[in-house]
Amino acid sequence: MFLVVGLGNPGAEYALTPHNMGFLTVDRLAERHGIRVTRKDSRALIGVGEIEGREVMLAQPQTYMNLSGTAVRPLMEKHGIELDRLVVVYDELDLDWQALKIKTKGSAAGHNGMISLIGSLGTNEFTRVRLGIHPGHPLNSGQDYLLAPIKRSHWKELDEFIGYAADAVRSIIAEGVEKAMTRFNRRAPGLNTEEA
Repeated sequence: MFLVVGLGNPGAEYALTPHNMGFLTVDRLAERHGIRVTRKDSRALIGVGEIEGREVMLAQPQTYMNLSGTAVRPLMEKHGIELDRLVVVYDELDLDWQALKIKTKGSAAGHNGMISLIGSLGTNEFTRVRLGIHPGHPLNSGQDYLLAPIKRSHWKELDEFIGYAADAVRSIIAEGVEKAMTRFNRRAPGLNTEEA
């Protein structure tokens, strides 16, 4: 079984913030594939179903971002999910808005949810889908930006981007990470060179 974890913060006040891109992607996958992410399990909300004929568990940790690993590790242990079946989706301030980068390992790059996850799992070798959220102009406070509601003028772009992210996760499950990386890794629209 695959475990797709979207990182974010529970609560209505965080629902449409840049820091909740992982939750939003899991919501879109759930909607598209008829999976209800409503069951409480290991400090997360989960739902089990199928994507492209493969069994998948979708999860949204309810621990708040900085403690994400304390939900994911128990979930994996309880359900016998191997590291090579884990896909983590989260926001990335180091990438421009609407850029997407699939990677199979790497550092947390200062992302508190990933710091928690890597610490809990004891490894950084698992698949992650990084969703670019940098607005393209200097920020006074990254923290304030992460937790502020996404502007209504960006909702159409957000909807398209979340759809693209959900497609990327579906591709990882159906075709494998390498093919998904080739098809979906992209810089922000309008930029030609590959993202590092």
